[in-house]
Amino acid sequence: MSVANLCHRLQPQVSARTAAGFAEVLRRLGGPLQVAVAGRIKSGKSTLVNALIGRRVAPTDVGECTRLVTRFQYGTVDRVEIVFNDGRKQVLPFAADGMIPAELGIDIEQVSHIEAYLTNAVLQGMTVIDTPGLGSLDAASVSRTEQLLGAAKHRKPDDGGEADSEGSDELDDTSRNAVAGAEAVLYVVTQGVRADDQQALAAFTAATASREAGPVNAIAVLNKADTIAPESVEGSGGDVWKAATLLSEKQAATLKPRVADVLPVIGLIAESAESGGFTSGDAEALRKLSEMDDDILETMLISADIFTSWDCDVAAGTRLRLLEKLDLFGVRYAVEAIRADPEITAGSMRRKLLDASGLEAVRQRLSIVFAARADGIKAAAALASVTALAHASGDPAERQRVHDAIEVLLAKPEAHQLRLLEALTLVASGAVDMPEDLSEEVLRVGSNADIGAQLGKPGASRPDLAAHALERAGWWRSFASFGATPAQSRVAHVVHRAYFLIWQQIRDPQS
Repeated sequence: MSVANLCHRLQPQVSARTAAGFAEVLRRLGGPLQVAVAGRIKSGKSTLVNALIGRRVAPTDVGECTRLVTRFQYGTVDRVEIVFNDGRKQVLPFAADGMIPAELGIDIEQVSHIEAYLTNAVLQGMTVIDTPGLGSLDAASVSRTEQLLGAAKHRKPDDGGEADSEGSDELDDTSRNAVAGAEAVLYVVTQGVRADDQQALAAFTAATASREAGPVNAIAVLNKADTIAPESVEGSGGDVWKAATLLSEKQAATLKPRVADVLPVIGLIAESAESGGFTSGDAEALRKLSEMDDDILETMLISADIFTSWDCDVAAGTRLRLLEKLDLFGVRYAVEAIRADPEITAGSMRRKLLDASGLEAVRQRLSIVFAARADGIKAAAALASVTALAHASGDPAERQRVHDAIEVLLAKPEAHQLRLLEALTLVASGAVDMPEDLSEEVLRVGSNADIGAQLGKPGASRPDLAAHALERAGWWRSFASFGATPAQSRVAHVVHRAYFLIWQQIRDPQS
């Protein structure tokens, strides 16, 4: 990879401290994409993390563990390590239920974060970072999140003096933050997107020298979609999922261009169906409920209290467990599935519940936005980290040397994807002002890996896609030369090149 070669080439030409930072950048380039799951407290982040991993391992009840950053990554042996502020590590046993203990029994003020290693295929391609909820009661949780994700700004010591940068080859805070952050963000919202969610999203920078997360490396999910009242959403026709989809579209308009999309999901059902929480015993209990009189069951499903307190053949404790795994929406959905197909097996019921959760759509979007362009996202983050490391060195000559090397790299044809990501970031952040229709086109071309989606013509034939790509390539080249400001012209040249490469790819898929 060109960025890796740049780091190797520069290491002997920079200070020991900067070289150590480059080594960390290289390590990150060789690892899987790191995705931070962020959002407000009680938004269901940890439940969604469990669903994505396919194992109920992240604590979902409020406790010490939920106030810490936890990194879930692939390992050949399942283990949990507590990483202390001073670098010490302590192995932590899993709780009896297979989860990370909610209470650690140590002073968490001394803890940096938790590393969880799991023999899990999903984690071979993606490290998932579970973060404390924004709005946590203590500022320390927020600070730990900022430190690990790279959002914390470099601060001078309390005495107002300059931070000491001499006499140590260890990374300083600025350098560590520059290389330690997540490269992509999955932001979790619930029904009400608050005005400061935009600011919250900006706080979760993608290890890119304080560049804000944008549509190339951030998507959002509307969690707890089953709790939306359909009558509160115009056009839903009384359908919960339709209401959630319409609300997601409204939220996408609010959060863009911070995120590529907002997708509805029911994290609780996804977790239960995907992590083995839904059992044959649960299926049998649901089968008994399906045999009840319609009017009685409808009354029971009005509220959780009525559902668990009603006198019926299914034990109250069993019904409580069903609520904890599926909530009322999931129970109703499963009962309807059984009534539609009385012979349905527990396995088929689990798959239907998984389909109803919306998790698969989220995974597909993660694959399109993140996985398919992981190398480009990581490379862009790495370049920004390299820039931040050079800037933090305090040596003007070193800073110029790194700057010149990056400019040479970006001038090469193979660096076009990095140029496109840079152009996308400039437009999304407002650093380059573009007319709204052109901004939307830049975001579309730069935020998708699928050619049909990039061209805004999903499902079109290859000849139509090729013709459209060539036409838009010509238009952007003309715009770059006539009528664009210098800043717009630089973006336009990149977009022109993107369309031309898409046209080439359509004509010759092997190129």
